[in-house]
Amino acid sequence: MKKILIALLVVLVVLQFFQIDKTNPAVDESKDFLKTQNTPQEIASIIKTSCYDCHSNQSNYPLYSYVQPAGWFLKGHIDEGREELNFSTFTDYELKRQDHKLEECIEYIEKDEMPLGSYTLVHREAALTEAQKNTLIAYFKSVRTKLNYKE
Repeated sequence: MKKILIALLVVLVVLQFFQIDKTNPAVDESKDFLKTQNTPQEIASIIKTSCYDCHSNQSNYPLYSYVQPAGWFLKGHIDEGREELNFSTFTDYELKRQDHKLEECIEYIEKDEMPLGSYTLVHREAALTEAQKNTLIAYFKSVRTKLNYKE
């Protein structure tokens, strides 16, 4: 048993030498969703707190991101989140995709699928209240209307 514990400890120590890249891509505010949509501060604050860590180029890496394998798990979520929706490059999307992404935002919020439970477990401030959910849903619907995308 002692040898197994020592081996596990050695493996955990070795893992710490394989850190994730915590560099965020450059942010061009002329492409950022909150800036281009002139999002009201109250709503922008909710989106930044609950969405931007995984869905923008403005991710904050907490202290636990320095501990592997937790850092790898976190980086995987950030990479996947940015691939699905990146608010920092929102205007790079074609109008049809912008509309679809906002439609998905509404759907995921309504179904309590976003923000992820694993994220809000550690980041309690990111959990959305019913009032915040309703505010975001109404806001995303209004932006969709403003985009005026017709299929």
